[in-house]
Amino acid sequence: MTRQDIIQKFYAFFTNRIVVHSIIWLVVLFTSLLIGQHPDNFWLSLAIQITSLSFIAGIVYFNLYYIIPNYLNRNQFLTYSALFVIACLVVTPLRALTLYLLFGILDVPIPQMLFLSFIAIFLIASVSTVVKIINDWVRHTRERQELQRQTMQSELRFLKSQVNPHFLFNTLNNLYALTLKKDDRAPEIVIKLSEMMRYMLYECNEKRVPLRKEVSYIRNYLDLERLRQGKKVEINFEVNGMVGEQQVAPLMFTPFLENSFKHGLNHHISQGFVNIQLNVDDQTVHFFIENSKAPALPKDPNRRSGGIGLVNVRRRLDLLYPENYELDIDNNPNTYAVNLLLELENA
Repeated sequence: MTRQDIIQKFYAFFTNRIVVHSIIWLVVLFTSLLIGQHPDNFWLSLAIQITSLSFIAGIVYFNLYYIIPNYLNRNQFLTYSALFVIACLVVTPLRALTLYLLFGILDVPIPQMLFLSFIAIFLIASVSTVVKIINDWVRHTRERQELQRQTMQSELRFLKSQVNPHFLFNTLNNLYALTLKKDDRAPEIVIKLSEMMRYMLYECNEKRVPLRKEVSYIRNYLDLERLRQGKKVEINFEVNGMVGEQQVAPLMFTPFLENSFKHGLNHHISQGFVNIQLNVDDQTVHFFIENSKAPALPKDPNRRSGGIGLVNVRRRLDLLYPENYELDIDNNPNTYAVNLLLELENA
């Protein structure tokens, strides 16, 4: 058995509800013994405190497992309060009478004894209500956070799944066109595509990937486009700064690359350019891409392409980089530019 297994067993044991409650009542019993009425007779003091705590435990569990679930949790506050006070009023004389009959405890006048006993029972039972409310709030908060986390992961998987088939569909179309022409560049495209598919299938399942792998993916992507576009398009990619193990979301830049070629260069334009610049410093990654386009294109920055649109990109950024990114889009008649600033994971 490993150390981690032992720690897990201890944690499971000490977080068990029965164990936790038992420890609490033992602490209360020990504290009561320290301030008991018969310090010279341990066994008598123990019997008195156990009898007294039995009534208190009864009203505490009656409160926790009946009154709170059936009335307080259903927002019936007045009914809950009335039942809670009535239960305290019923238990108080029963506890006092039992202690008197068994142990002859009657050191103070009966009205005073009943009043003090009622206050003690009321306060202890009230503490159980407060603890129950806090515990339920913590549990509901944890469940809500877990639900949000699972929802976010499902949405992220859906959004990212839209990227891979879209790119594969376009690339296979391009490869098919080159094979029909018996172009010698087709084998090179197959090699580049296999490297990219390996990255997408085996390394992009994580929430973050090293920036150097993402840059390598971009280079392969652009190499494919250079082979396909030929001399009619000028493609530039400049990297400034130290690119290494900085952690970024996988395929975050891919939709911008796809849009630059599909909606820009491939849309009835004979000569064009795509300029990409990646600036990396200690805290941020700045991705800039600008492409030429036909002036007749609509200026809607959220235009979708094959199921992918900048709406999805913004949503994925909101999920992965909440309040830690800046995305600016400049849509001019002849050019389209995107500025994306990300805070690094290890910043």
